[in-house]
Parts: sequence; structure tokens; C-alpha cells
Amino acid sequence: MFKFLKEKLKNTISRISKKVEDEAEEEVIEKPRPEEKRPEKEEEKIEEKKKPEVKIEKKKEVKEEKVEPEKKGFLGKIKEKVATKKISEAQFEELFWNLEVALLENNVAAEVIGKIKEDLKQELVEKPIRRMKIEKTIEESLKKSIGELFEAESFDMLEIIKQKKPFVKCFVGINGSGKTTTIAKIAHLLKEKGLSSVLAASDTFRAASIEQLQKHADSLGIKLIKHDYGSDPAAVAFDAIKHAESKNLDVVLIDTAGRMHANVNLMDEMKKIIRVAKPDLKVFVGESITGNDCVEQAKKFDEAVGIDAIILSKADVDEKGGAAVSVSYVTKKPIIYIGIGQEYKDLKEFDSELVIKNLGLAA
Repeated sequence: MFKFLKEKLKNTISRISKKVEDEAEEEVIEKPRPEEKRPEKEEEKIEEKKKPEVKIEKKKEVKEEKVEPEKKGFLGKIKEKVATKKISEAQFEELFWNLEVALLENNVAAEVIGKIKEDLKQELVEKPIRRMKIEKTIEESLKKSIGELFEAESFDMLEIIKQKKPFVKCFVGINGSGKTTTIAKIAHLLKEKGLSSVLAASDTFRAASIEQLQKHADSLGIKLIKHDYGSDPAAVAFDAIKHAESKNLDVVLIDTAGRMHANVNLMDEMKKIIRVAKPDLKVFVGESITGNDCVEQAKKFDEAVGIDAIILSKADVDEKGGAAVSVSYVTKKPIIYIGIGQEYKDLKEFDSELVIKNLGLAA
């Protein structure tokens, strides 16, 4: 996971660190301190006075006695200058550009890049940093900054399900996002935890969508409520809830058509399903590998129906990680699960530390 972004971050941080260290050395060489010139001025002053030979030698002795500790102090200051470095705001802007490019190449959202930039600026600009710790300082700041991207209030899905019966969950997202497979994975998880469920085939538009969900229902031994293609999807959701109430089932899982977030008419139909079914949890399912597209889709669905949580599918094959890093921060909604394969068991509870680890920033 996130291999490409991990390598980009590592290489970019190393280049930034080296550039800062090289600049620190150049400053010491090219801009000597005023103290370094003091002995030369004293010599010139002595020569101008043209004092007797003996007195000049005595002055030299005195001068040498005074200069020696001055040289030691100066060398100490040079060592301190070489050992530490202050980065100006102008230098920071130039250095951050390389990191910004690396983040953009990996589909990290602009809002997230802005946050990372401000966090890094506070840690680096005009702060004395030991040269050997520049790389470590950047890594620690990134770790903290990225960790804060997942501060949207999370919850234990299995615990909140037990608070109401039947608990109604509606899944939204575009076609091809892995939504139907994710619903099957959730049904399998519920069954493993001893919770009963019913599936609602409210995607009455896409060809073969009902058959696809029926196949999952048969494999899992779960009831599927369905109508004919072209029928009202809200009516399917309503019937599924009534069935759950009559059979005392724990959860209703509603599949919906993969509506494009930019299609106003289809989004209006989605709103009707929400009005009729009154789901307790609205979950957006997005493909992790689509990066910024996934983030934009989540924003649009949130604006339309108010999503409560996010599940990222295909996270196991996501080399860039832009969606995982960005979507929760942009929408202020928690990521609750990630899909890591095609089997029913391939659903992992989301852990932000996993992202930190896969980006190579863990301790």
C-alpha cells in the first residue's frame, strides 16, 4: 500500500535535508564573521604607526596572546553555525515546492497540502535546527500533520448497530467503486458477529445489478428484497425495512444505483431513497486508487445526502494513497473500513497508524 507515495516522500525529504545542509556550509564559507578580520586591522594599525623594531615585536607578542582565545571562540561559533541552521520563509517556500510536487503527483488534495505546509512552516521557519536532525524534524512534522488528518470523530459500527433494531444502512457511490461487493463484505462481517441482516436491491437501473447482489445473497445465505428493473428504488428500500421488522432482523443493507455525483436528476432520486428509508447510517464507498476523483465524489455525495462514514475499496492495490490521506480531512467524515481484496473476509477496520506506517513515517 502507498509504495509510490512512500518512495516519493523519502526521496524528497532527503533532497531537502541535503540542500539545507549544503546551504549551511556555504554560508559559513562565504560569509565569515567580523571577528575574523579583527587581527588584520590591528596589524595594519601597528604598521601605520611605524614604531621601533623592539616595540613592534612586543606588540606582536601581546597581539598573539590576545588573538589565540579569540580564534578559539570564533572556531566554536563556526562549529555552532555548521551544526545548526535557520531556514528563512523564502528558503522554506523554495524547499516546500519539491514536497508539494511529490504530494500532488500522488493525488493528495489541495486542502491537505495546505495543512501540511502550514504545519511544516511552524516547525522549520526561523527555528535553529541541528543539521543532522533536519530530515528527522521534517519526518516528525509530517507524521504529526498526517495523523491529524484523521481526527474526524470515528465510531464502532458494530456497537452502534446494537442500539436500534432494525438498523438501516444505505450505501452510496458511483458505478465501479466496489459498492455492491463492499455491501456483501459487511453482510459477511455481521453474520460472523452473530447479527442478522437483509439486503435491499435498490439499484434498479444498472443491468445485472440485481443478479449480482442475488449471487452474494445466495452465497451468504441472506434474504434479498428486490423488484423489477425500472421500478422505484425507494419502494425496494421500504419493503426491505418492513421485512426486517416482521422477521426481527438486526440490519437492513441498502444497495443503490451508482449515480454519477454530477448528475442532478439521479442525485435527486438518491435523496428520495434517503427520505423514505431514513437510514441510520449513510456510507460512501469510493475507490482508493482513483485519488482526487474519490475525494470529489465524497464531497458531492456529502453535499447531496449527508454521508456519515467512508469505506475505501481496493486499498491494497493503491500505490499512491492520495484518497486515504485526503478524503477524511476534506469531508470531516471518518473512514471506518478499507477493502483489501475480493474475498468476503477482505475488509479491514481502518487504522490511521496503518497509513503512517505505509508512508514510512512510523517510529
